[in-house]
Amino acid sequence: MSLNLPFQPDFHKGLLPAIAQDAQTLEVLMLAYMNEEAWQKTLATGEAHYFSRSRQKLWHKGESSGHVQKVKSIKLDCDNDAILLLVEQIGDAACHTGRRSCFFRQLTDGQISYCSPTIFDPKEVYGK
Repeated sequence: MSLNLPFQPDFHKGLLPAIAQDAQTLEVLMLAYMNEEAWQKTLATGEAHYFSRSRQKLWHKGESSGHVQKVKSIKLDCDNDAILLLVEQIGDAACHTGRRSCFFRQLTDGQISYCSPTIFDPKEVYGK
């Protein structure tokens, strides 16, 4: 069934959170932000684009590392102010730290542990 509903985030509210989730495993990979330009680029290319708050510019995920996110599906929340991207993560690492997920630390029963594998050395990829 196809619905005739508007499918546009409400960018009048400013930068909107965009969650990237693995389309197959449903693992949450990262949280970033989108403005309207990032949204339009994502729709046009089929690859995730975000707005970098630290660099104050549009950012194509994987532009430096090659670890792009191929968008398989997009969901909007009920208020059109949160975006969920279901992606195929190319290269297996979503985090700039070289880990699979940006959510790589967890607290369980008072114990902190790492819960996401390291895929690459960021010094080798980014030269920092």
